[in-house]
Order: sequence, then structure tokens, then C-alpha cells
Amino acid sequence: MTLPAPSAFAAHWDLDPEVVFLNHGSFGACPRVVLQHQHELRRRLEREPVLFFGRELEGLLDAARRDLAELVHADADDLAFVPNATTGVNTVLRSLAFAPGDELLVTDHEYNACRNALEFVAARSGARIVTVAIPVPVPSAQAVHDAVLAAVTDRTRLLLIDHVTSPTGLVLPIDTIVPALHARGVDTLVDGAHAPGMLPLDLARLGAAYYTGNCHKWLCSPKGSALLFVRRDRQDRIRPLAISHGANSPRGDRSRFRLEFDFTGTDDPTPFLCVPAARRFLAGLLPGGLPALQRHNHDLACRGRALLCQRLGTDALAPESMLGSLASVVLPPTDAAPVGPHGLDPLHVALFERHRIEVPVMRWPHPQLRLLRISPQIYNSIGQYEYLARAL
Repeated sequence: MTLPAPSAFAAHWDLDPEVVFLNHGSFGACPRVVLQHQHELRRRLEREPVLFFGRELEGLLDAARRDLAELVHADADDLAFVPNATTGVNTVLRSLAFAPGDELLVTDHEYNACRNALEFVAARSGARIVTVAIPVPVPSAQAVHDAVLAAVTDRTRLLLIDHVTSPTGLVLPIDTIVPALHARGVDTLVDGAHAPGMLPLDLARLGAAYYTGNCHKWLCSPKGSALLFVRRDRQDRIRPLAISHGANSPRGDRSRFRLEFDFTGTDDPTPFLCVPAARRFLAGLLPGGLPALQRHNHDLACRGRALLCQRLGTDALAPESMLGSLASVVLPPTDAAPVGPHGLDPLHVALFERHRIEVPVMRWPHPQLRLLRISPQIYNSIGQYEYLARAL
């Protein structure tokens, strides 16, 4: 089959034209203009590294953080930059103290890496993990809300929950779950890895104690840029994974939270500094700005899912109201073992090798349930999903 054309917007990206790239959700894809901005920042850094790190970086980070704070509706001083959402989750979990008998709540849709972090801190402290089963298909957001609230006890200390689930592609109702748990004295750590750029965010109104999300996915900034929001009354508890100079800084003009997180050791800060450029780029793609782009990607995810479900003869996992720009469909079961050193599903490999389609095929939560996930960005076209349906 002839490879289908992406949308005209693909000209802004350096994606391989010989690959039908349907997996923006895993690592994002950075537009050419943003990469050029990062290159210029790196040249500036290398021309005079001491000047850049010692006297310029703090102001540059402040400006980037203010821009990001405007997008997510938060106070800039409640945000820290971290390399990725997994780091953000680890930062919070490994800063908090738990005791034997404490219960840590999580759903069975939680991202594996973050579930592993929860397992680590629970084993170290003697706390118990309580897993909320959210069966698929999911009838409604209310069903998720009810299942989570039903699992809360007087021993519950923290809820770790995805805003957008990775394998199943569902937008969970954190806007009702977070305040309901807060009313019961339980803090929430929201793993919003996919949310910035995909969904409208109002972190101040949400009121979660902790929220982390990637900027390199749906905001299309360079790899290694994410946000960590810590509510002001919880900031004295949270320390970066790397303790550095800020721990004993004599400065009184900035909060300890700011001093510790803004510099944790020499690293490349340019992914953080590119967030405003990425935001401007995305906002300029369609009349109506970023909200119009979010609607476009949501609509393409819904159309692509409907096409695949029809071709496969499978039911949708959840109503369209629970989708953002991710959508998963159930595949027929197979007894075939994963292949290759990366444990990839054979269908994943075959789609790439035989049809040049890059799309994830995952097994969740048990080997008998296989999911194929699409994650449309504006560079994709409906023709690419028709091609995928024919290949399947």
C-alpha cells in the first residue's frame, strides 16, 4: 500500500516522511522552529557558560515559569521545572513520610513507572497500596469518581491518580475527585503526564496538593521539560531528588522551594526555556489558538477511534467525553509471546516492518487484553487512520 500523506502541518516537524507516525503520545515531537530556538539558547550558553548559569539563568527560568503558569492557571512560585512527570511523581512520593498501616490509593490504570515508584515508597515505609479497579469499558466519569471514593478509609493518606491514563487513554474526573478527597483530609498527587497542551488546566481552581505534567508531549517543547506544581501549604515537605546548593543558601529573597528546585546541579536547562516558544508556536497554528488545536486533536482522536472500532468490530472503551487526544481500542486476543529485546507485541513490530506504521500495541492489565492506542497531533490526517485500519 502507498503511504498516506500526513496533514499539511507536518511541514513544521522533522518527522520521517517514510513512517506513518501515529504515536505522538509516547514522547511527543518537537517542531523545527522550537528546536531552532533551543539551538540558539545552547549557543548562548556555550559562548559564556559562567555568565549564563551564574547570572542569567535565574531570570530566564523565572520568565519561562511565568509563561507556563499563565497556561496552567497557577502562581509561578508554586511551579518547579523537572525533566519529566515520572521525576515529578518520584519527587513527591520520596519526599513524603508514610508509616505502617497507612493506605496509598491508586487506580489499576496508573502508569507503570509511577506505580513502581509507589510500590518502592510503600515497601520502604510499610504502607499498604490499595488499588481501585476501574473496569473497561467505562460507562461514565461518575463511575470512576464513585469507585475511587468508595475505596477511601480513615487510613488513606494519599491518592496517586492519572489525569489522562496512558494505556487506556481516558481523561479521569479529577475535578470532582480531588475536592472530594480534600474534604476527607486526603491529599492527591495527580500524574498529568499528558495533560499540559492536551487539556485546559486550572491548577489553582483544582486545588490538588501536587500536580505534575510533561511539556514535551502535547506542548511540543524539547525532551526533558515538565512541570511540578506544589500547593503553597505543602511546599515545606517537598525536596528535589538531588539536594544541592539551595538547601543552605543564605538568600532571603526567594522561597526555599524556589532556591532548591531552580538549580539541582549542572544540566541542560534549555528544554525548560523553550516552553514559551513552543506555546507560541502551537497557539499560532489555528484561528482560535491552543483551545482550537485541542478541539481539533480531540475530534481526530474520536474519528480515528470510531473508524478502528468499526473495522475491528469492537466496542469503545469509554464515552467520547472521557477522551482528550488519546484513544485506545481493544484488539483480538493472542497467545503469541512478546518478541524482541524490548518486549514489543508482535503486531506492533509487524505494523512497523510491513506497513511503516508507528503505533503502540500494549497489553493491559493482563496479557489477554491487548490495546492499540492512537494519539493524534495536528500533523496527522484521517487518511493515516484509514491506512492503519486497512493494515489491521
